[in-house]
Amino acid sequence: MNCWSPPKRQIFLAWAVYSERVIRLSHRVKSHVTGDSFKNRQKGKQSMAAVRMSRRCRRYLKRIQRAPSRYALQEIASSIQNDLDRRHLSYDEALNLGNVIQHHADRLPGDTIVYAISDRDAYRRTLELYLKDAVLSRTEQLLLWEERRRLGISDAEHDRLLSQLVEQMKRQGKTVAVHAFKRASA
Repeated sequence: MNCWSPPKRQIFLAWAVYSERVIRLSHRVKSHVTGDSFKNRQKGKQSMAAVRMSRRCRRYLKRIQRAPSRYALQEIASSIQNDLDRRHLSYDEALNLGNVIQHHADRLPGDTIVYAISDRDAYRRTLELYLKDAVLSRTEQLLLWEERRRLGISDAEHDRLLSQLVEQMKRQGKTVAVHAFKRASA
């Protein structure tokens, strides 16, 4: 059996040309691709809570965008909570929708609190827990600052939420003492 094979020098030369081409074109390779396909990859390094939304989630998103008042947003938040309890929505989708609700509520007039599953609502519950004894000490404020930093809540949002909760407690007849807290200047 006579099988033809190229001389060893030709094999080495072909391999050298191939490896040189691979090295020359290696800058074109996308090594860190996230997303469900190359075309739909995320451009930035920051990941989102939910990459794909269900049909139900998209419907809620449209309802949130069309909501004319905070009361309508609260109704939507309650139905999202019910769907989460029935497992029609995932927690990531509910959290994403809750954050959208809070963002939309900021643009609407009024100062009532919208209760929805969101990062801000988790922070509000923590703040209410610290205000339970009607005193907010410096140590508690430092812990709240760390929680704000972890959840991505700004100081302006904190101040607005704190003033809303203090007003709510004053209407109930309680006096609240908030100790002075020096913020670190950046």
